[in-house]
Amino acid sequence: KFVHGCHSEFHAVKQAISLLEAAGFTRISEKEDVDWSSLIEPGKKYYFTRNQSTIFAFAVGGEYKTGNGFVMAGAHTDSPVLKVKPVSKAGAHGFIQVGVECYGGGLWNTWFDRNLTVAGRVIVKADSEKPKFECKLVHIPRPILYIPNVAIHLNRTIYSEGFKYNKQTHLLPVLASEQLNKKVYKKGQEDQKKDGDQAAVEHHPLLLDLIAKELKVPVENIVDFDLSLCDTQPACIHGAYNEFIASRGLDNLMMSFICTKALVDSCSGDQLKTEKQIRLVALFDHEEIGSSSQQGAASCMMNRVLQRIHADPKSYDAAIRKSFFVSADMAHAIHPNYPAKHEAKHRPMIHKGLVIKKNGNQRYATNAVTTFILEQIAKKHRIPIQKFVVRNDMGCGSTIGPIISSNTGVRTVDVGVPQFCMHSIREMCGTLDVLSSYHLMTKYFLEFYELDNSLKVD
Repeated sequence: KFVHGCHSEFHAVKQAISLLEAAGFTRISEKEDVDWSSLIEPGKKYYFTRNQSTIFAFAVGGEYKTGNGFVMAGAHTDSPVLKVKPVSKAGAHGFIQVGVECYGGGLWNTWFDRNLTVAGRVIVKADSEKPKFECKLVHIPRPILYIPNVAIHLNRTIYSEGFKYNKQTHLLPVLASEQLNKKVYKKGQEDQKKDGDQAAVEHHPLLLDLIAKELKVPVENIVDFDLSLCDTQPACIHGAYNEFIASRGLDNLMMSFICTKALVDSCSGDQLKTEKQIRLVALFDHEEIGSSSQQGAASCMMNRVLQRIHADPKSYDAAIRKSFFVSADMAHAIHPNYPAKHEAKHRPMIHKGLVIKKNGNQRYATNAVTTFILEQIAKKHRIPIQKFVVRNDMGCGSTIGPIISSNTGVRTVDVGVPQFCMHSIREMCGTLDVLSSYHLMTKYFLEFYELDNSLKVD
């Protein structure tokens, strides 16, 4: 249900908010010009958002004292998608199309021949005498877009040369035919838009009408938007034994869910009463494009937020040295059809548990000490874990782990649930791994402080 409701990065944050508010987390704002120490109390739980696409949630231990540090986890809300361009009006040979831009490193060939729609954030002008604007989330639930493939009869070289496509010219989705559109819309309707209606100039009226109807607002009240294409096929559990999950954006919606759910459940009942640290989860936007934005992990956000929560410059550095961060981003499972893509001794399998990812060139922030923390908790509770390192003759992806570790100085371990078809329009992982990873992350929040105090290391 969580991943199915995450139609965009904005919807992912909305889903997280639902989990947090149901568990009694209180919303605060970065815009409040107050000392957060006057708002934050031991035993209480809080969250805030930035840009509606990044969210922080934290719970203050009942026995927390300034300088005790943070026990943290982080993931990201974005996935590779096709984003609607700022001027999206397009079309050719009798068809209305929508201009899109490739976001991140997607397997764009998987977007062909799928029933697509749009989702995201829309800036809407309110009906009032004074100019007032609000941001509303939108998701059109029915299929309205399609990127048609070219027939084999017109592309005979596909067997000898592979499937080749041009990202600029071949990824334009079809919205409607001009022939039917002219029957529905009166001629010259585009010119009837009010003066200053920039949206009508930049986007086709049909697209704007569909958005307006879904939001139940006048079409002329739409000012601008951040929209992405998404698959209309629901997330599902599948396989002969109902053992797999298929969905859009499992990278990294699944780790976002696991981290948030583990934080929430680690604070249920009296479990926060004896906690001496602050438990925190951060779900960042823009990981798929390098994290360099105001709401990305490469910004000053993490450092500034921790300082604001901590509220004591004198003990902040010591608190950071007592802190820990789990960078949670999906991992690559051994593929039965492509086993040579994995290093022989490091082949994570679906249903064998959370993967600890390590890279000597620090594409992952993991080291022996940070591995030790999760391994000890896993062994104590008999929770399966696996280890992964990339082949020497292949490039290695990265995560928010090295970014957070280098920007804050916090010890970090990189982990992820193993999955197939990462960055496809539809991805796949195992149900057992989600469950075991949730249990491990919950125990991590509950037991880190005591375990860390048993470890002697500078």
